[in-house]
Amino acid sequence: MSELADRIAALMPRAKQDLTDLVAIPSVADPRQYPPEECHKAAQWVADAFSAAGLRDVHLAETPDGSHAVIGHRPPPPGAPTVLLYCHYDVQPPLDDKAWTTPPFTLTERDGRWYGRGTADCKGNIVMHLTALRALGEDIPVGLKFVAEGSEEQGTGGLEAYVAQHQEQFLADALLVCDTGNAEVGTGTATITLRGLANLVVTVETLAGEIHSGMFGGPAPDALAALIQMLSTLRDPATGATRINGLDCDGTWEGVGYDEETFRRDAGVLAGVHLTGTGTVADRLWARPAVTVLGIDCPPVVGSAAAVPATARARVSLRVPPGTDADAAREALTKHLTEAAPWGARVSVETEGTGSPFRAATDGPAYTALGSAMEQVYGRPLAFLGQGGSIPLCNVFASAYPRAEIILMGVEEPRCLIHAPNESVDPTEIAHMAHVEALFLREFAKGAAHSQREAR
Repeated sequence: MSELADRIAALMPRAKQDLTDLVAIPSVADPRQYPPEECHKAAQWVADAFSAAGLRDVHLAETPDGSHAVIGHRPPPPGAPTVLLYCHYDVQPPLDDKAWTTPPFTLTERDGRWYGRGTADCKGNIVMHLTALRALGEDIPVGLKFVAEGSEEQGTGGLEAYVAQHQEQFLADALLVCDTGNAEVGTGTATITLRGLANLVVTVETLAGEIHSGMFGGPAPDALAALIQMLSTLRDPATGATRINGLDCDGTWEGVGYDEETFRRDAGVLAGVHLTGTGTVADRLWARPAVTVLGIDCPPVVGSAAAVPATARARVSLRVPPGTDADAAREALTKHLTEAAPWGARVSVETEGTGSPFRAATDGPAYTALGSAMEQVYGRPLAFLGQGGSIPLCNVFASAYPRAEIILMGVEEPRCLIHAPNESVDPTEIAHMAHVEALFLREFAKGAAHSQREAR
């Protein structure tokens, strides 16, 4: 225990330099925004680092969406189980550069945290894996398989399709999907449910072209106004709760809760602004559908003309809780929007992507080993939480490897502000979770050996 902790503490300057190097690569997997070469550079960095950490045959494999997964392995000692380590090296775009206190692609230390795009999601988890493996050195008691995804943030499904075509490459007894994190700094947590998603792009057309608002405004149907009216029907006007015809929007969460004041602070809700929805915060986050308008195409304020908009469109995301079919949710959302169109406006809906929700089984030996590791490092029992985000790959893994235990964990926690400006990570979480991972590998191997002795 103390030996591993000391090794990890000694490795943290190297971890910081690794994360500095990774954050400096703007690996946004969207060629419309950043050159694809940046993702390739990040992939090669990951391949070189994990080769040096003791994995074999580490290489870049092109997936069906054109992105590259980094894949490697390490054979198990005789009779030992195999563990898959997952992460992703692509990141979200920085969004508004002006909203960042420091440059998004420069790791900057401030108030004990490390800031920069990807410091937590998910390059911090890459560094966590590396630190755990370096701390163990050659004394790795299990077989390892490794995959780093290259287009997770875009949701284009490259790795999901690749896994379906190459199942033997990822077969393992336990799968550590390290793209989540703890309920708060200092509370070791596994995520056991994920919401799925259904993303749509809805387009509204009312006129052959824009026309002068003075000459025609009034009787001329305004496409933007029609779109706004349609989108407003997706929420209860009094509470702001998601309300979509044909979907159950009143589920309840039975696990660990999420204190409302803590949520307000974590989410940066402004003073005097009410939370939307009803029920507990956990109900709303982990047990109910949640709709978000991600973007609208319409004339910008600066540069707009005195004209009635002829067309407008919006990107709409629906998070889908466990127990709800993602395709059924997409169909309900499509029907709701189409039927909500006023004035006979023409509506077309394009499906951008769907992903099914996920629930993990937690009664196997891998979770027992994880619980032991978490309690040794954090001094308290392993906590279980839901996650509002979506990781479609988990369902692909669950389908391909029904006997494997899937564990979601990592260095992310609410203060990280993943996907937002000023993303950051607490370096103590990198150290602690690397320690957890290293201990888990030891505990899992011991549990497997014990089971084999009992079987004999």
